Amino acid sequence: MTSQGDHGDTVVTMKIIPAGQFKAKCLQIMDEVDETGEPVIITKRGVAVAKLIPVSDKDPNSIFGCMQGKMEIVGDLTVSPWEEEFGDRDPIVEKWDRLNK
Repeated sequence: MTSQGDHGDTVVTMKIIPAGQFKAKCLQIMDEVDETGEPVIITKRGVAVAKLIPVSDKDPNSIFGCMQGKMEIVGDLTVSPWEEEFGDRDPIVEKWDRLNK
């Protein structure tokens, strides 16, 4: 579960389940974790002994893939914007040539 703290910070809380309850409802709990993406802590005599997390859980702090699906490539990446605008001619060189005649 995720909730907002007093100062706008994100607080992540996890479901805590005793081992006996986990053993009785194992498949149901696994399906919940898969669907919600929320991890579950499994305890034995009140002490956390295991953490069940979804396989597809991505590290939210990772920079790899964080922009996936948020951009679109438009145009030809093999042609520079300068070439698209001016082709083979170079306006800076042309101006230089004009000024130095």
